[in-house]
Amino acid sequence: MFFTLLFSFTFASISLYILHPVAVRISFVDRPTERKQHKGNIPLIGGLSIFLPIAITLYFSPELVSDNQVYIFCSAFLLLLGLIDDKLDLSVKLRMTLIIAISAWLVLHEGFKIDYLGNLFGFGDVLLGNFDILFTIVAIIGAVTAFNMVDGLDGLLGGLAMVTLSALAILFAINEQYQLLLFCSVFIISIIPYIICNLDLLPKKKLKVFMGDSGSLFIGFTVIWLLIEGSQAYDGSQMINKIKPVTALWIIAIPLMDMAYTMIRRIRKKQSPFKADREHIHHVCERLGLSSLQTLGLICFIACIFASIGIFGELLGIPEVVMFTAFMLTFVCYHLLFTHIWKVTVFVRHCASLLK
Repeated sequence: MFFTLLFSFTFASISLYILHPVAVRISFVDRPTERKQHKGNIPLIGGLSIFLPIAITLYFSPELVSDNQVYIFCSAFLLLLGLIDDKLDLSVKLRMTLIIAISAWLVLHEGFKIDYLGNLFGFGDVLLGNFDILFTIVAIIGAVTAFNMVDGLDGLLGGLAMVTLSALAILFAINEQYQLLLFCSVFIISIIPYIICNLDLLPKKKLKVFMGDSGSLFIGFTVIWLLIEGSQAYDGSQMINKIKPVTALWIIAIPLMDMAYTMIRRIRKKQSPFKADREHIHHVCERLGLSSLQTLGLICFIACIFASIGIFGELLGIPEVVMFTAFMLTFVCYHLLFTHIWKVTVFVRHCASLLK
């Protein structure tokens, strides 16, 4: 295990070092715009640097993921789609059509489905039946879109991915799913070099890179793949799921709630739910006066709290209906808070001034 993790870290680091000048040379970079307020042209190779060690590891250790060839094929497809989108800026319709196509192929051709949601409402297990195909396709699209939308601050996508994968690793360890535990560990280790470069933590080195759409689509797909692997396992016809499906909501709470709130807000404004803007959670935090690092730390800390709630819900055997209700109430609070964030901020500042 140690050598597998060491290889992943080393290969991801070397990939970044080699790909950085190549990306600059071929102009595969993200340029500043009115919406993208970074400095300089930044190579979009983060996703590729993570994918390469993962693919090679699975080549030599295919047992880490069931149907590993299918996983690699779908991941490579989404990675390539993201790379093309990063370079050519594809239309939303074309990008979503291709994501729907690969999701439908995965579900219809490979039988990779969600058909069990647990006892969400307190009246017995929810089985999707004929709706399993549609639900799974929507879930895959939702996951890749959620992680794609949340990528807008240095370190944020990588940080949230590490929180989610760490939570999954803990659950896999508890449930003795050691192959998936190792896979999560490999993925986390492969992200670390990207985080170091993305946050410009290397002394006397300018190797800053961005994840790009390729990385966010790849990470979002990997997360939903692992969630389905852990929560939809069968032994013959008997369900032997190790992770309760409702726990998935808590593990990806921040990307999921940010996406849902953003889409609801845009639809209310009669805009496309995929229209880019600067109203995501990290944008709001920065406009409230937090620095980029403070925003990163705060959001990842909150994500850790949500993931911990999911883990402890599993460990303590809290009824799924309670966990689901609590999550929905949390989202309602999230929605109300960010809908009225500026009124809340004025009120808090007024109270603080009265206490001085």
